[in-house]
Amino acid sequence: MAFIKPAGHSRKKVDWAGKILSNETSSKEDKNKAIEILDNWRAIHRYPMHIFKKRLKNVSEKRDKEALTVQRLKRLPSIIKKLQRVYQGDKATMKLSQMQDIAGCRVVMPTIKQARELYEKDYLKGHIKHPKINEKDYMLIPKQDGYRSIHLIYRYNSDKGKKEYNGLLVEIQIRSKLQHLWATAIEIVDFFTKQAIKSNEGQKEWVDFFKLVSSAFAIIEKTPLIQGTPKNKKELYKQIKEQEKKLNVIEIMEGWTHAVGVFEEMNKKKLVEFFLLELDVEEGRLNIRAYPKELEKKAIDDYNQAEKKNQGKKAYDVVLVGADTTPDLKKAYPNYFVDSKEFLKKLRQIISKVKD
Repeated sequence: MAFIKPAGHSRKKVDWAGKILSNETSSKEDKNKAIEILDNWRAIHRYPMHIFKKRLKNVSEKRDKEALTVQRLKRLPSIIKKLQRVYQGDKATMKLSQMQDIAGCRVVMPTIKQARELYEKDYLKGHIKHPKINEKDYMLIPKQDGYRSIHLIYRYNSDKGKKEYNGLLVEIQIRSKLQHLWATAIEIVDFFTKQAIKSNEGQKEWVDFFKLVSSAFAIIEKTPLIQGTPKNKKELYKQIKEQEKKLNVIEIMEGWTHAVGVFEEMNKKKLVEFFLLELDVEEGRLNIRAYPKELEKKAIDDYNQAEKKNQGKKAYDVVLVGADTTPDLKKAYPNYFVDSKEFLKKLRQIISKVKD
């Protein structure tokens, strides 16, 4: 496997590129140069990511053959969004050269016990020559939105060969299967509803729903509940059932899952550019319209009309999806269908325990 070499850009130049790309008023000429720098900066992370992924796969599969390891380089839109992110009203301060998750490796262990053993024995006590520069245990102290995982940041450092990659950062995430189902479900909702629940910018109803489900999963795994959610199991499950009914989570997510399969089948000949998905929960009807590139305006007009026509209907969902984005979804979440079905199965089990 051939790996991209650093193009010789200084950290200062890398930060300049990040600043240009996060500024919407930057000139086209500057943006083109900045993208060139960012592309190389991101690409050179592939080698250290490969090294960390190999170790992660090795130690996790020794503990359980069902361990799932993946790696990814952060997508350009996600990088720019993070560079632009404002915290508590202050100015954005993130620098591209300091971003810790451009390269990431993740492992999903079948159980919470295995996930913690992997973390404690193979990473806290295990011998790793690369220095660890940051660590967050979101299993013991979950994020307020319900997110749970362990994040470890390492700085690649080699004293022989491949020294050109020294100093690059790689993030390692360790999750249980249940924590992964929760996180994947949020990615699915974000994708179809154009929300950003993952970045704390979601609609309150959906944010509240996922907080409640996170606490329900925490009860199963015997980990801390989310602050503000009911500690009483009966009341917690009752609120989940009410919120699911309010949002039609199960019907809508099942519709989306089915739609992605249809999108892929219809798009095999590359003749389609957009899909308009209309889901009527009450009628149990899913309508999908496909549009070639030259009918983009009609696709947008039809989408706007469908939204206006059914505005306020909670049992109705309409989404306009670009055909080129559905493979991205499958690539980023290779177990999309399995994970979404397993999440809904767990959700049904919780709801079934609530007596009317």
